[in-house]
Amino acid sequence: MKHLFTGMYLASMWAFSAQVNAPKASPSSRLEQRVGLTDITISYSRPSVNGRVIFGDLVPYNEYWRLGANESTKLTCSDALIFGKDTLKAGTYAVYAKPSLTEWQVAFYTEYGSWGLPQKWDDNKVALTVKAPIMQREEKVENLTIDINNMDNDGGEVVIAWDKVKIQMPFSVIVKEKVMASIKKVMSGPTANDYYTAAKYYLDEKIDDKQALEWVDKGIAMRPEAYWMLRTKSLIQASLSLYSEAIKTAEQCLKLAEADGDSAYVSQCKNSIADWKKRK
Repeated sequence: MKHLFTGMYLASMWAFSAQVNAPKASPSSRLEQRVGLTDITISYSRPSVNGRVIFGDLVPYNEYWRLGANESTKLTCSDALIFGKDTLKAGTYAVYAKPSLTEWQVAFYTEYGSWGLPQKWDDNKVALTVKAPIMQREEKVENLTIDINNMDNDGGEVVIAWDKVKIQMPFSVIVKEKVMASIKKVMSGPTANDYYTAAKYYLDEKIDDKQALEWVDKGIAMRPEAYWMLRTKSLIQASLSLYSEAIKTAEQCLKLAEADGDSAYVSQCKNSIADWKKRK
């Protein structure tokens, strides 16, 4: 009888400790994105419209909202994000939104461990507030979506969409100063790839094509088989309107790329050669 009671007790304890595994109504999501040299992570839950009236009802106007469901939405940035004239320092923040009929006010809150909104709102913990006008959508977004779009080396846009409402918050990141400092540091003892990377950055950012050409030539001298470097050299030469030289370089790239079976570079070189022959 003693063993029977012991078995019943253990079974009841197991029943209390076991948990039912079922899908969440608002599944969690994690966005990881590098913009320039800055790593950005956004963690949030994605509630659905599910036939409900969202803004002005489920989410009241002119009141802060957790921007999702369950835990606070969190944003982490490895370097500063610059929204217009205001800077959000590197760190982790809870993100809250205050929707209205015409715009959203998005607050980055230094205390990020809350389940939803803080019990007591403290304006001193608001690191930055960004205002963004509402953009009405024709098509409904069923699940709350936070994304980073329209990216280039210097920034992008945080895009938030739910139901038929969307906002965009453009931001920039500090890149050029870091790259220039890195280039200066590395140039004291660069590898072929260092020369190539520096040259390509100078070309892409339209900083100094002559300097870019000097660097890529040094990289090619160290790795003459690197047809991708020859491709970049041809683009630099074309940017300098040196089309005859660009064609010769592209033909060298084409030959090496064909030998390596790289159809993408073969196609790019052929297209460029045809275009540059028209410009000679």
